[in-house]
Amino acid sequence: MATTNTSFFDKEDMSKYCVTFPPRVNSVGIFINEKTDKFYVMDYALPRLELEILLIFVFGQAFHFILRRAETPIFVSHMIAGLIVGEVMSLMIPNNDGSNMMKSSEDNTIVMGSMAAFGYSFYMFLNGVKMNLSLIKKAGATSIIGGALTVLIPLLILVFFNTFNVLSFHSSQSFFVASTYCLTSFPVIADLLRHLKIINTELGRLALSTAIVGDLLSLFLFIVNALIKIGLAGHNPLEALASEIISVASFIVVVVLVFRPAVYWIVRNTPVGRPVKEIYVYFVILTLMATTFLTKEFGQFLLFGPFVLGLVIPNGPPLGSALEEKLEPMISGMFLPLFVASTTTRIMPLRSGNLDTSDIGELLKKELVFLAVFASKFVVSAGFSLYSKMPKYDALALACIMSTQGIVELGWYGFLSDGKLMDLNLYMLLVFLIMGIAILVPILVRILYNPKRKYAGYQKRSIMNSILNSELSIVACIHVPNNVNAIVNLLDVASPSKDSPISINVLHLVKLSAQSSPVFITHQLDRQALSSNQNSYSGNVILSFKQFQQNHYDGVSLNVFTAISPDDMMDEDICTLALDKHASFIILPFHRRWYINGSIESDDHTIMALNWSVFERAPCSVGVLVDRGHIRRPTSTKSTENILMVFLGGVDDREALTFANRMAQDIRVKLTVLYIHTSTHNYVENLRSWERLLDFEVLKSVKDNVHVDYVEKEVNDGHVTATMLREMVNDYQLVIVGRRFGLDCPQTSGLKEWSEFPELGILGDLLASRDLHSMSSILVVQQQITSENMR
Repeated sequence: MATTNTSFFDKEDMSKYCVTFPPRVNSVGIFINEKTDKFYVMDYALPRLELEILLIFVFGQAFHFILRRAETPIFVSHMIAGLIVGEVMSLMIPNNDGSNMMKSSEDNTIVMGSMAAFGYSFYMFLNGVKMNLSLIKKAGATSIIGGALTVLIPLLILVFFNTFNVLSFHSSQSFFVASTYCLTSFPVIADLLRHLKIINTELGRLALSTAIVGDLLSLFLFIVNALIKIGLAGHNPLEALASEIISVASFIVVVVLVFRPAVYWIVRNTPVGRPVKEIYVYFVILTLMATTFLTKEFGQFLLFGPFVLGLVIPNGPPLGSALEEKLEPMISGMFLPLFVASTTTRIMPLRSGNLDTSDIGELLKKELVFLAVFASKFVVSAGFSLYSKMPKYDALALACIMSTQGIVELGWYGFLSDGKLMDLNLYMLLVFLIMGIAILVPILVRILYNPKRKYAGYQKRSIMNSILNSELSIVACIHVPNNVNAIVNLLDVASPSKDSPISINVLHLVKLSAQSSPVFITHQLDRQALSSNQNSYSGNVILSFKQFQQNHYDGVSLNVFTAISPDDMMDEDICTLALDKHASFIILPFHRRWYINGSIESDDHTIMALNWSVFERAPCSVGVLVDRGHIRRPTSTKSTENILMVFLGGVDDREALTFANRMAQDIRVKLTVLYIHTSTHNYVENLRSWERLLDFEVLKSVKDNVHVDYVEKEVNDGHVTATMLREMVNDYQLVIVGRRFGLDCPQTSGLKEWSEFPELGILGDLLASRDLHSMSSILVVQQQITSENMR
C-alpha cells in the first residue's frame, strides 16, 4: 500500500509537522531490510510505544531510587523520565531530510495521547470514589474559610497582574490559567499526606477538610468559566450558553437520579462481608468509559464526567473497595506513570531550541509573577492558621501542604495546552514549577512538622507509676474478630474490681479502602441500637466488650472507637488515643495466629510492622499478646488460672511483674514468679547498683506475698534457660515476660542468633517460637520509653 508523507509549516512558529498516511502500527520486523535507515523500526507506532514505556519505567525507577531519600514523590521521577525519553526518542527517529527532530506523526499522537487520557480519566474517577464528601459537613469554620481564601485571594492577585498586562494573556486564556494555577487539589494533597504518612494526624485531617472545600470551589469556578467560554464561542452566545448549561445539568441529573440509585441497589444487594459481583464492577467501568466520551462532547474533557461519576459511588466496601482493588494497580502502576511522563515529552521548545531572547524575558517575567502568587497562597494559608491560634510550625507546615501541586494540575495544564489556551512556553514554565514545588514541599513539611514530638515521654505513664488501686487506663487494639476473645480473656484475668478498676479504650483498626480520608469513629454506647456505621465496622466488637463490662459493672469503664486508616499509619491512631486517654498500657495482638491444635492459622506482616512502630513511639507501656487460645478466667473458686512470670531484671521485667501482681489479687489466679539470675562475676559487676536495687525491691514484694510462688534459678547459659522453660511453660496458661529489647545477658546468651520474632525480645521470641512446642499464651511487656530508660 502506498504511503504519503505530507509536511505542514505554520508561518507563526515555523514548526514542522509530519503525518504518514496510512498510519503505521505494526513493524515488519527488525531483520527485514525494508529501508536503509538504522532505526527504521521506530517509524511504526507499536514498537515506538513499547520502547517509550520501557524507557519511562527504567528511568522513572532509577530516579525514584535516588530522589525517594529526600521524600520526593514518585511522579517527579516520571516527569524527569519523560524529559529524557523525549530526547532519546528524538535522536532515534530521524526525519527523511536527515535531521533529528522529533517526528510528530498522527499515529504516535493518537496512541500515546489515548493512553495518557485513559490513565488520567481513571485516576480522576478513582479520586472521586475515594473522596469523602462528609468532610464538608464536619469541616469547621477554620477549614471552610481557609479553603476558600487559599483559592480566591491568589486568583484575584493573578487576575490583577493580568489586568495590568504583566502576563499579557489573551482574554480567553486569563481566567482559565489563573483558576487552574490557583486551584487547591484534594487528590494531590491526599497523596502528599499519604506519602509523608501524616494523613491521620491532627494536621493531616485539618489539611484534608480544608482541601476538599478549596477543591470543590476550584472545580466550580473552572466549570463555570468553561461553560461561558463555550457559550460565547457560538454565533448566538446566550443560546449557546443556555444549551451548554442544560447539557451539563442533564448529565448531573442522570448521574444522581439514575446511576446513583443503581449503585446503591448494588450495595444493598451485596451480602455483608461478601465481595460485590464482578458483573457490577464491569458495569461501572463501562459507564465510566461512556461518561468520558459524553463529557468530551460537553467540553469538560477528562475531568468533569469521571470525577462526578466517582463522587456518587459510596466509598469503602463493598463496591468502592472492589473498584479500587480492580483499577488501582493498573492505573497507578501503568497508565498514570505514562500520563505523567507524556506531560513532559511535549515540551518542544526546550529540545528544539525555539526559545529566543524575547521568549526568555517573557518567561522570566511570568515566572516571577507565578512565584509571587504561590507565595501569596502560602502567606494566606499560614496567616489565617496563625490567626486561628494554630502553633507556628504547624501553621507553616499546613501552608506548605495547601500550596502544593501535582498530577491533577499537570492534567489541567495539558488540557489547556491542547485547547490552545496556553502556549508551549507557558506550559513548560508551569510544568517545571510543579516539579520544583513537588520536590521542595515534602522536605519543608518534614522539617516543620514531626508528629512524634507529642509522644515525648515527659510524663511517666506506666503500670508501675500508676497509683496503687487506682483506675488503670488501657488501650486494647483489635484487628480481626479472633482478637476480641483473646483480649477480653486477658482483661478478665487482670481482675478488674471496685477496688482495682480498669478503664478500657477499645480501638478497632480497619484498613482504609477506596477512600482518601481516614475516619475516626467514637461509638455511642448508651444508645439502644447501633448506628449503621457501627454495624458496618465494629458491631460485634462493641457487643463483646459491653458484655464484658456488664460482667464487671463495678470495675470496668468502657469506650469503643473505630479507626479507618492505612495499614502503615495505624500507629498514629493508637498512640494518639493512648495520649488523649492518659493510658498506662497498650495491648497489641501478635501478627501470627494459631489454631487450637497449634498449627499456624495466619501470618500478617503488616501487623508485625505496626507493632514495631508502636514499640518505638508509644507514649506509655506496651504489651503484645501472643494468643494460643488457653487464657480463661476461672469460673469457680476450685479452678485456677496458672500464670508464669519470668524475671531476669530491668525496667521491662519490673513493669511485667507489676502487671502480674495485679492479676494475683484474684485468689483464683495462681501466679508463679521465676527469677533467673547469674553468678557470672563480670556481668554482676557491670550491673548498675541502682537497677539491682530496684529489681530486689519489686522481688521483695513478691517474696512476702503468700499467694505467689517464688522460684529462683541460677543460670549462666542461654541453652540452659531454653531447656528449663521448655519443661515448664506447658504447665501454665499464660507466660508474662519483659521485652528487654537490645539487652543481652548470660541467661540468654546464644539465643539471639536463632531469633524469629526480634520485636518480642529474646525471651518473648523463644516462647513464641514453634520450636518450643508450647501451647501457652504469652504477654511481652515493654515499659514506657523515657529519657531515663532509653534502650
